[in-house]
Amino acid sequence: MGTMPSFVLFDLLSVHTYRIMTIGCTLIGGLAGAMGALIYLRKRTLMSDVIGHSATTGVMLAFMIGSAIIGVDGRSLWLLVAGSVAIGTLAAVMADRIAHVTRVSIDAAMAIMLALFFGLGMVLLRIIERGNYRHRGGLKDYFFGNASTLTKADVATIAVLCVVVALTFFAFYRGLSAHVFDVITAEVRGFSARLYGPLLLAMVSVAVVVGVKSVGLILMVALAAIPPAAARQWTRHLHTMIILSAIIGAVSAVLGSLISVSLGKIPTGPVIVLVLTAVLFISLFAAPRRSVIVRAIARRKQHQVLLAAAKDESLDAHEVTGKVLSDKEIAMARGAHQ
Repeated sequence: MGTMPSFVLFDLLSVHTYRIMTIGCTLIGGLAGAMGALIYLRKRTLMSDVIGHSATTGVMLAFMIGSAIIGVDGRSLWLLVAGSVAIGTLAAVMADRIAHVTRVSIDAAMAIMLALFFGLGMVLLRIIERGNYRHRGGLKDYFFGNASTLTKADVATIAVLCVVVALTFFAFYRGLSAHVFDVITAEVRGFSARLYGPLLLAMVSVAVVVGVKSVGLILMVALAAIPPAAARQWTRHLHTMIILSAIIGAVSAVLGSLISVSLGKIPTGPVIVLVLTAVLFISLFAAPRRSVIVRAIARRKQHQVLLAAAKDESLDAHEVTGKVLSDKEIAMARGAHQ
């Protein structure tokens, strides 16, 4: 295990490897956090897990095609991202269509696609390991990631993909935001689900698989799921939630990467997950409006007011609490008081 560096982040940025790693992780975490906010509000957060696991098949297929057919290095980030986005989007769209045209629920459909494509990816990995493919070493590292292996070319690729996704998002913002909150209303307003549904899934696929080398395929789901959950505790509007989610994802990715490098040979992905989880717990207990503590105090005060109304039957419990209560709730409160 390595020793913990005594220099701070600004000193780390003077080292080429750490500078490349910091820039790459910032872009990856910011993009995943922003796009994750959309599927979080769409109540499809598990879809990022489907995409991440399904991208295993995309990575293996892209590697096999690049190495055996095209004759290039199969580990090129452009190649791996293209294969992962194609297969990840396919799995997500298939899950949505299965839930739409059959009696299979969406969670079951997502689980089916996740298991199918992840299993296929593992079979392809074994075929690659037993075959005569060049540059096959290190493919397993893509499951958990290693941010220190990022290169200038990788960061340039990530930056281009971030710009493409950002421009697409701004160009279709109205339709995507309408589709996220209510598909039926979006359809009425002229935003077709046949366009915006796959478009949203494709953007999320890019956001998830862009971190294949730094965070890993499997654990990228954390960067798409946890930042929006934390940001939701602090915000009440879509645009502020997206911005805050992107900030949380970017900062957590950088911190997790630096910690993993400082501690030695520890995969980057798991450390980033731990950092994200810590941020989520802080948000759950410290957010001014939605924290567990604030809501518990509010429930206790409401209960006390209700008991006071129950004690004096001349008072109207509905008016005292300022909430529409059922007769059963009022009766239970008065019974508890008696």
